[in-house]
Amino acid sequence: MGDKMAEKRHMPLLGLIICSFLTGISGEHDTHVFCSSGENVRLPCNNALSDCTSTTWTYRRHSETVELIAGGEKKNEIERHERLSLGSDCSLNINKVTKEDSGFYTCRQYVNGKQQGTDARVNLLFLHVSVSSSSSQTEISPGSSVTLFCQLYYDQVSCDTLVRAEGIQLIWVNQAGVNLQTDSRYQISPPGRCISTLTTTLLNEDHNREWRCLVKQRNEVKTSVAYTVNYSVTVIVISAVALAVALVAVLWVICKKRADYKRGTDSSVVKDRNEHNGTYETVNMSNPTMPNANEQTDDVTYSEVTVSSKKQVHMDYNHSNHAVTYAAIRGTEYAPQDGLYASVNITTTTPHK
Repeated sequence: MGDKMAEKRHMPLLGLIICSFLTGISGEHDTHVFCSSGENVRLPCNNALSDCTSTTWTYRRHSETVELIAGGEKKNEIERHERLSLGSDCSLNINKVTKEDSGFYTCRQYVNGKQQGTDARVNLLFLHVSVSSSSSQTEISPGSSVTLFCQLYYDQVSCDTLVRAEGIQLIWVNQAGVNLQTDSRYQISPPGRCISTLTTTLLNEDHNREWRCLVKQRNEVKTSVAYTVNYSVTVIVISAVALAVALVAVLWVICKKRADYKRGTDSSVVKDRNEHNGTYETVNMSNPTMPNANEQTDDVTYSEVTVSSKKQVHMDYNHSNHAVTYAAIRGTEYAPQDGLYASVNITTTTPHK
């Protein structure tokens, strides 16, 4: 009776030891492989024998197990048959990895139907970046708010285990590799999660700009995914047209101001000129010919009057605006100064107002 009770007392202790051992195996001996979309990855088989005909690969995700390789041969009925291959060292190669490929892979060795050694477990973690914008994906444009989601896909293990036990962290950097965590332009979720977000408002110069999410394990970069901002052709054309319109408007304002300035200057000049333009009239009074000696000389004055008017003569600023008459009287060449015949030159200036 005492032996049976002792056996019962040791039963719970035995169970605790087994659970701790299994947990230890899954935590310490799993191989972590990191990848991103489109990459080719190799999953190592650490328990491989000399002959891969004994190798079997299985895949488990969301409690569903699928056999991929059996007896060194690839299963043809599986969906991703064409992307799988077995390496010469019994490793499993996956071409053009997708998010659906993430999960736990197990390599086992069977000889004569009996498993040899322990499982070689590989945890394939997939890094993916998606975008959410205040406008639709095809209408991302300057001024819109955009949020990038960087997520690490995994299975059969908790995020807390990955972060604390495996030292995994997600980091956002720019195309120069500078950490964006301290840049006030970006709002980044706190570290220590398997999903990290980056939020910012797009600028004109963000077109073709790259932001990258890195996954590190104990400060060693394992893989990364880049997101590049690409404005649609419509947005680029509209921005270019808007810029062109703005430039034309600026040029029009400049030209208008220059034209107004020139017009004002020209008007001032014309005004000044018009104020001092005058009409000049010349009256010539003279005895045209000397009468013959045989002709009768009455008390008659013969005169010839010629009137001429000239404009657009620049006046000096000191001249008055009143009419001015200039007169000159001199004798003709045909008679003495006291004769009846004389030449009178009269010049009248009438400035225009």
